Amino acid sequence: MTICDHLILNYHVMHPGGDSIPGDPNAAFYLEGAYHLHYILQHLWKGEQSYSFVHVSSPDMLHWTWRPTKLQPSFTGHGMFSGTGFITKEGKAATIYHGQDSGQNYIAIAKDKELSAWKKPYAVSPKTAEGHDLDMHFWDPDCFLINDTYYAISGGRNQPLMKSKDLITWVYVGDFLKNELPDTVIGEDISCPNFFPIGNKWMLLCISHSFGCRYYLGDWDAEAEQFVPESHARMNWRRPDQSLFDTVYRDFFAPETVLTPDGRRVMWAWLWTLHEDLEQKSIQSLPRELSLSDNGSLLIRPLRELESLRNDPLTFNNLSILVPEPGHSGRAIKHIIDLNEDSFELKITIDRLELNRKRFSILLFANEKHEGLPIMVRPETSTILLGNIEAPFAVSDLPEDEDLELRIFIDKYLVEVFVNERQALLTAYMDHQIAKGLYVYAYGATLTIRQLDIWKLKATNQGFFDARADPIWTPKTN
Repeated sequence: MTICDHLILNYHVMHPGGDSIPGDPNAAFYLEGAYHLHYILQHLWKGEQSYSFVHVSSPDMLHWTWRPTKLQPSFTGHGMFSGTGFITKEGKAATIYHGQDSGQNYIAIAKDKELSAWKKPYAVSPKTAEGHDLDMHFWDPDCFLINDTYYAISGGRNQPLMKSKDLITWVYVGDFLKNELPDTVIGEDISCPNFFPIGNKWMLLCISHSFGCRYYLGDWDAEAEQFVPESHARMNWRRPDQSLFDTVYRDFFAPETVLTPDGRRVMWAWLWTLHEDLEQKSIQSLPRELSLSDNGSLLIRPLRELESLRNDPLTFNNLSILVPEPGHSGRAIKHIIDLNEDSFELKITIDRLELNRKRFSILLFANEKHEGLPIMVRPETSTILLGNIEAPFAVSDLPEDEDLELRIFIDKYLVEVFVNERQALLTAYMDHQIAKGLYVYAYGATLTIRQLDIWKLKATNQGFFDARADPIWTPKTN
């Protein structure tokens, strides 16, 4: 089954073949001028469902080329579930992952910088400090290097930590987490983990299978060989149509990161449950840059290379939305422009003082009869709303000298919003073709938008079409 043309995105990574679940991004690297990313593909192997790591490469994390799939069960002997990529002391690309139905985690090391060949994977088999065999649960792993010591964690409800000097002989250390935090829920697992230094802290980026992508910030206790989490936050939020009791909130799921040569930490996540028409399309989020603010909180910004896609700029200055009846019944909605193509970036700047206790919204895909998709700042709930998704955000929490800045990326039906580099959320709006109007709503008092910038964005999906016409990525089935 091929993807219908109306679902093909212009600048997001999506699988060029048929339906597949899961689509976790995995094993990302920067090697000699090229970025490499893998994602999981489900397929038949010897008559049973199995899983491979499809390989794509890019010079800029925007324009991707599909490569022959090397990490597949015909080579490994088993299906491949999530793990991460890392660079060895010798500068080799390596991946650690969980072997399907094997009860083991494995390491595979690349033979070259193009990732065109890999050494046969081998199991990670830790022993106790006394050299005894260890009965340990293996699940989604991560491997990271501190000084000259490799550490690996195995995910799940509990996260055992092990260490090695050579990636072959592993010794069990103990619990990876020194403590849990009160805003996590008993029963949440740590899966798809990625542990790395960021600023003067350490970050554990991960999921729980019930609640989606989340992260911890804290310190590494070198003496105890433990991660000491200090804060925890989520990158995924429940939609009202999702059950409160059957907790499967996976719109933003299964993250992976890479370190760029100029020191940026960039992440992707698999977009799974945004809409029933998309659940098996293996779509990846826009790349997000992660860093720390001066006060130690996480900053999330869209990949700066996305700015190279901008063209046909249009700017509006000092747009006023006049509310005729200030007070409890006063509101106004103003049509700004029609966005008649598929790919845009919008940047909206509003003076902080303009927004003191004000409720306002951007409406996409709207007209006089169709409300469209709202992006609303809600001071009464200290949230930002995108469609029917709400995430924590309050203008009053911004530094005193910081105005509101919204960056909105539209790729057909997929919309991603970044708020002051302090919050990010996304949604799929499948009625995007009904109307094309961009409107602004204000409530209670007149609102002035200092500047609205609009750019059309160039498509980056030629690699998708090439890979659909020539599916060199197709794994073997026997």
